[in-house]
Amino acid sequence: MLRRPEVPYEALDAALGGGIDDWRDDERLAVQVPLQVDVQAKYTGYIERQHDEIERQRRSEETRLPETLDYAQVRGLSNEARQKLAQQRPTTLGQAARIPGLTPAAISILLIHLKRQHETPVSTRAGAAG
Repeated sequence: MLRRPEVPYEALDAALGGGIDDWRDDERLAVQVPLQVDVQAKYTGYIERQHDEIERQRRSEETRLPETLDYAQVRGLSNEARQKLAQQRPTTLGQAARIPGLTPAAISILLIHLKRQHETPVSTRAGAAG
């Protein structure tokens, strides 16, 4: 019920006839507990998605870059990004992201390139099986 924007904690608490009054005697808790319960109930989905996004970012940051990666072959990278990557030779995507002047878009292009390198075309897999 609390996930509905029109149902505040106080309404639910009143409908259930109140609860244990120990924490209600503390003025700060009497304000904070209902607010915290209300926020967590209403925003749980958003918070979970944010945690998932943080985990994806962490995994991306740890993604290793092949030592033999030819940045000239990465379509969509600017010449400046190619030069910086070739000069610095980062070992992970996280290190690449921390290179001054390298944009988030360049990091995304690099990640897409890496994913494409690891994909095996369907026709190749089918041909190998037969």
